[in-house]
Amino acid sequence: MRDYLKFYIDGAWVDPVAPKTLDVINPATEGVAGRISLGGAADVDKAVKAARKAFETFSKTTREERIELMERIVEEYKKRYADMAEAITEEMGAPGWLSQRAQAAMGVGHMQTAIEVLKSYHFEELRGTTLIAKEPIGVCGFITPWNWPVNQIATKVAPALATGCTMVLKPSEVAPFSGYIWTEIMHAAGVPAGVFNMVNGDGPSVGAAISSHPGVDMVSFTGSTRAGIDVAMKAAATVKRVHQELGGKSPNIILENVDLAAAVKRGVQSVMTNSGQSCNAPTRMLAPAKKMDEVIAFAKEAAEATTVGDPNGNSQMGPVVSEVQWNKIQTLIKKGIEEGATLVAGGPGRPEGLEKGYYVKPTVFANVTPDMSISREEIFGPVLAILPYETVDQAIAIGNDTEYGLAAYVQGSDIKEVREVASKMRAGQVILNGAGPDMMAPFGGYKQSGNGREWGDHAFGEFLETKAVIGYGS
Repeated sequence: MRDYLKFYIDGAWVDPVAPKTLDVINPATEGVAGRISLGGAADVDKAVKAARKAFETFSKTTREERIELMERIVEEYKKRYADMAEAITEEMGAPGWLSQRAQAAMGVGHMQTAIEVLKSYHFEELRGTTLIAKEPIGVCGFITPWNWPVNQIATKVAPALATGCTMVLKPSEVAPFSGYIWTEIMHAAGVPAGVFNMVNGDGPSVGAAISSHPGVDMVSFTGSTRAGIDVAMKAAATVKRVHQELGGKSPNIILENVDLAAAVKRGVQSVMTNSGQSCNAPTRMLAPAKKMDEVIAFAKEAAEATTVGDPNGNSQMGPVVSEVQWNKIQTLIKKGIEEGATLVAGGPGRPEGLEKGYYVKPTVFANVTPDMSISREEIFGPVLAILPYETVDQAIAIGNDTEYGLAAYVQGSDIKEVREVASKMRAGQVILNGAGPDMMAPFGGYKQSGNGREWGDHAFGEFLETKAVIGYGS
């Protein structure tokens, strides 16, 4: 039982202004795993004031000083690596292997990447007689989600530190343990008082207070498109910069000249990883109509081979994060059946033998049409929709026919054709033939998948203002 009842403000652990607690539920057992305090506007105000004061000095630190600080954070993170992985499994149900190899790994990975970028990043450039200077934007407010909890904290904190910004973090109240451990790491590494602050709470209280606070210069939010719109509206009154990484309904175009069995299996596995709770998951598989029988057979086999169970065991897939998410997923699975899609694998209810925990059957639908709910709505669960296409141009059109544009996937044996299809996809990332993640590749979306980019050197720009000093070189 974890009791994480204090906030971290101005370099110290402090009590909330108005005590109020929230139980954190373990999604595998449905039992209480711990408690956090829920903050409010007064707590956020204290944190912002600390960050504003710290910005006066931290914004003037040298590149070398910030590199040294970030290297200390990496060393402290490594000491807590096992604790971080265990916390993520407990709070959001990621299988132990996934927490160890991916979830926890992303935290240290983004910090190390930012260090390397910082070593050679150009903060000043002389163009003729004009100096173009890039300066830290100021106090940053971070609102992070539960599905890749420490990954999303690191993608914001690392470039903010590297560029000389100060910050206030609100981790997800659904999965807050990893954010608390991250904060302990920052304290142990000796981050100067006020540079990093953490206030737990929910969106309507702490999230809204961060978004609307006049002392916050930019807000970075990761979560649903609905919530992202709300953040932007609350931020508009103070004309602060808003960065958003929002929803997705990513297409996976399987071209005709491909190893069909391998491509379909890869696509199914990508959806089921993290129980389908990844905003860039390839949840719409577009396959040649003439090969649909084979595609269905391969997809059924891959889904039914996916083991579901205790995240502390050897299962490939754990539960989804909460009862709210479980109910939403069940509603959309039932809607898929009602709207006439062919249920290939899985379906409503828990997997056999799992009576407790928010477990969902690995589910595949075929003969899905672009107008169906399961083709248009972000389900955020282990549910794949397979749509047929007659021509590649039709596949591209269907793939782009979405309000989202976070990611797209293309698989084929003719790399020239694969690249050509990729060039026509309206998405922030296009992944070819199952390529692995690139820590330097910009991450973010077109359309209602958000604004701005995270990861690597592109992330730095989100935290910098551009100043032109004309006549500097006269």
